[in-house]
Amino acid sequence: MREAGRIAAEALHRVGEMVRPGVSTLDLDREAEKVIRSRGATCEFRGYHGYPANICTSVNEVVVHGIPSADRILKEGDIVGIDIGARYRGFVGDNARTFPVGEVPPEARRLLRATEESLMEAIDTVSPGVHLWKVSETVENRARRDRFGVVREYAGHGIGTRMHEEPQVPNYVDRGSRHGRLTLEPGFVICIEPMLNAGGDEVEVLDDGWTVVTKDRSLSAHFEHMVAVLADGCEVLTTYP
Repeated sequence: MREAGRIAAEALHRVGEMVRPGVSTLDLDREAEKVIRSRGATCEFRGYHGYPANICTSVNEVVVHGIPSADRILKEGDIVGIDIGARYRGFVGDNARTFPVGEVPPEARRLLRATEESLMEAIDTVSPGVHLWKVSETVENRARRDRFGVVREYAGHGIGTRMHEEPQVPNYVDRGSRHGRLTLEPGFVICIEPMLNAGGDEVEVLDDGWTVVTKDRSLSAHFEHMVAVLADGCEVLTTYP
């Protein structure tokens, strides 16, 4: 799983270096595939429940699951969330990051900072014996402090030989749920992935059946790390420079 995470993180880092005005999201998709295959892995997203691309590229108001296209050209001031999964020797690595395209407005910078910080603060809570709701609470508290919306329909997840495994890792507190009451144990591997909106919480799916956008068309940011619970704390398996 460490190697699967490292490959996914390497692909994300390389694709992030390409983000600039004039680049198409299909260019990013092709580069990710090249990196992943060169490491002896495969792109986990392609064909997953029929998904048609290697990675997800979510621009501006797109929350998650944006489909790469030669027609979607990044422009100055955009933000683009890139989500990449890789399968290596039967195990899956999964990570995401939202990148600014050139100079972006102050509100976009503030949203990116808050979303990434909520992820890092949530990772800091991970250790054996911690209830899962504590991870969710940390993300939600960070978002509400800056008055950002929190996506409720989509969540982080367990990961292993399949990309989506139990438990769900929501970005809002639900202490009474089965997932919320769960206690983290050594050997668990979870993906923590805050999705914060500059506007309200609500989202909707476009007619392509994949692209999730904010209902009010406000900006959205998405960051994700894969985290292993160890006997003495945790280890991030998708670190990037």
